[in-house]
Amino acid sequence: MKRLLRDLDVDTPLDVRALCLKLAEHRGRPIELVPYPLPVPGAFGLWIAFADADRILFQQHTTAAHQDHIILHEVGHMISGHSTEGGATGLAALFPDIPPEVVRDALRRDGYSLVAEREAEMVATVIKEWATLLEALKFSPVQGSKASRRLHGAFDDHQGWL
Repeated sequence: MKRLLRDLDVDTPLDVRALCLKLAEHRGRPIELVPYPLPVPGAFGLWIAFADADRILFQQHTTAAHQDHIILHEVGHMISGHSTEGGATGLAALFPDIPPEVVRDALRRDGYSLVAEREAEMVATVIKEWATLLEALKFSPVQGSKASRRLHGAFDDHQGWL
């Protein structure tokens, strides 16, 4: 994951939509971000892999920060190599503009294992935490000082991906 994020050349402050544009370019297929009034209770978001594009639907009725996290969670599924195969029934009516088999295969609650859900959530959290840390660490320490070398060493692993 760190290598991919480094290759995407993501900068701080983190713009989730810009990250998705860079990821789409890297993968060679567009990623469409679609705010959608998903039913509550239920999934906050889902990733649908079409033949020529990926679509991430995310809860329209929540905060911008929560929407960003939902999108990052779905991106977590994508970059972790999870598939959208699986199944859920009775969802075609919720998404009349999307073929029922595509919706059925995409809904992560039935299609992904608990391990995959945890992995996607970890990816989302790590991306956000690293970006927040890097944004907070934008400073110009005196080069060569012992303190600056120690501080740089402590955060070197985190700084490498951006």
